[in-house]
Amino acid sequence: MKLTAVATSTALLCLGLVPGGIAVPTFDFTSTGISQRALPNAPDGYTPSNVTCPVSRPTIRSASSLSHNETSWLDTRRKQTLQPMKDFFSHINMSSFDAVSYLTNHTSKISNIPNIGIAVSGGGYRALTNGAGAIKAFDSRTQNSNQTSQLGGLLQSATYLSGLSGGGWLVGSVYLNNFTTISNLQTYKDGEVWQFQNSIIKGPKTNGLQAWDTAEYYHDLAKVVSGKRDAGFNISFTDYWGRALSYQLINATDGGPSYTWSSIALTQDFQDGKMPLPLLVADGRNPGETLVGSNSTVYEFNPWEFGSFDPSIYGFAPLEYLGSYFSNGAVPSNTTCVRGFDNAGFVLGTSSSLFNQFILQLNTTSIPSTLKKILASILEDLGDRNDDIAIYSPNPFYGYHNATVAYETTPDLNVVDGGEDKQNLPLHPLIQPSRHVDIIFAVDSSASTTNNWPNGSPLVATYERSLNTTGIGNGTSFPSIPDKNTFINLGLNTRPTFFGCNSSNITSGHAPLVVYLPNYPYTTYSNTSTFKMTYDISERDDMITNGYNVVTMGNSSRNNSSDWPTCAGCAILSRSFDRTNTQVPAVCTQCFEKYCWDGTRNSTTPAGYEPEVLMVGTKSAGVRDSTVPGMFSLGVSFAVLCFWLA
Repeated sequence: MKLTAVATSTALLCLGLVPGGIAVPTFDFTSTGISQRALPNAPDGYTPSNVTCPVSRPTIRSASSLSHNETSWLDTRRKQTLQPMKDFFSHINMSSFDAVSYLTNHTSKISNIPNIGIAVSGGGYRALTNGAGAIKAFDSRTQNSNQTSQLGGLLQSATYLSGLSGGGWLVGSVYLNNFTTISNLQTYKDGEVWQFQNSIIKGPKTNGLQAWDTAEYYHDLAKVVSGKRDAGFNISFTDYWGRALSYQLINATDGGPSYTWSSIALTQDFQDGKMPLPLLVADGRNPGETLVGSNSTVYEFNPWEFGSFDPSIYGFAPLEYLGSYFSNGAVPSNTTCVRGFDNAGFVLGTSSSLFNQFILQLNTTSIPSTLKKILASILEDLGDRNDDIAIYSPNPFYGYHNATVAYETTPDLNVVDGGEDKQNLPLHPLIQPSRHVDIIFAVDSSASTTNNWPNGSPLVATYERSLNTTGIGNGTSFPSIPDKNTFINLGLNTRPTFFGCNSSNITSGHAPLVVYLPNYPYTTYSNTSTFKMTYDISERDDMITNGYNVVTMGNSSRNNSSDWPTCAGCAILSRSFDRTNTQVPAVCTQCFEKYCWDGTRNSTTPAGYEPEVLMVGTKSAGVRDSTVPGMFSLGVSFAVLCFWLA
């Protein structure tokens, strides 16, 4: 079906403030809307196809450094962040400290300029919408975001933007729709993107006599995926899941089956460094496993490559040529290359392949035992056939000398949701020493408590992993993080908190300062289930508005938060101050005393965590419990689909 472009002439709401300074939904008049997407450059739609190899045949490169593509792009992008950063600080009150002049004085050595990363956690549509509110607040294109003490321009100042699972859907939808604004993706008009009131199970709304034609929807999913299977490639649940996601996230006919993740690198604005580098994260799962351990391989998708810095692989494959047969780190001279394997929806689906979690969650639910047995048998059959994960076959690291024996000898790679190793914030790509990231704004929408609120556990997992210096940690460094009980007992999961403020206390190497931004009910209960598949337009927008308020502290209207934008600016400059031997301004010293975790711990078992909506008198449209009605309807529908298509 035809998905038309956003009509920019539609009368839209502008950003306003209600009493108390709370953000209300905002739409963007000034941007150009959703025009050309990435590029529909796959040779045969969804089906990977044999093509003539380039003269310089694709090879696997070592992860000992960044790729030539990335280093060359960084030369352009880092310079492009300078003016937006100056613009950002021009509307941030830094008291007597002139941040704009500071940046100007250090322009000659770009490595002294702050290197910013933004990470958006997983958590289904909850993470997508909450993260969207954060990106909306950080985006200078959002109406009124450049006013005094707003955070607009942080997105334009960032070098990296990472996501996984639901956060990956957000990142992917923004980039695959021409790095559009959140406001454009929200625009309500039949046939546009982000129509989450139309369940991914039921299919998108059509313009025919019937509002939905679910049978045709499933038929189209099956037909497109069967082309990949008939071409000789292994398929799995993720092929169908990724295709279904594309209908909701990509503004193109039938979800754009020809759009690839690698095509992002071919767009002119990206090549000109006008946007951050998008990074998606997924985990490796060994054959026969159901659970993913803390020592799992963490994979990264960037516009040029797929691979891992972890010692289990320690290499990257050219993303455009995934699906080609690699041996000993190269495509042999007597074989052809393959293109089109890196379908954009398949990549987004890979980062969110939670299907095997349905099996693990069955016994914790109250669904009737008869239905539970039927569902379990279907899911277990899929699991036995390894269909509950994304299959990357042939394995590009087959025979690769840097990989461990397990990965060097396996014909396929089994890849799952990036949060299954408990690192539900995609921090792994941003803490690699070769990237020299100074600060990470970590937007956490994790459902870590019994009623779906964050408790710092993704930070704990990444910190603990970094301590394994002789193994999977692989030289990464991360600030010290307290335990999950401390997060709740000290309220660190209710407000922005800085970790790693004093770099001299980090003895294991360069580590970024982490600004932790946990989901919290400012204007609505935003703790919806990860497996909730349907959101009314008003509910979607309420969630996005709440996310906006999470990262702005209700436009600095929360008690004792008037200094929040100033302190966010101080955090950005912190590592730069270290490199330039600049005395920390008094205003920043005060900020660090207020927002930095001071090392205090309280590990006693906390009482039940049930926060109330903070801003009294505002609309509350979310839920307060952990019910997951969408989880099993999704499991049943797609389990039956895959079972029928097998």
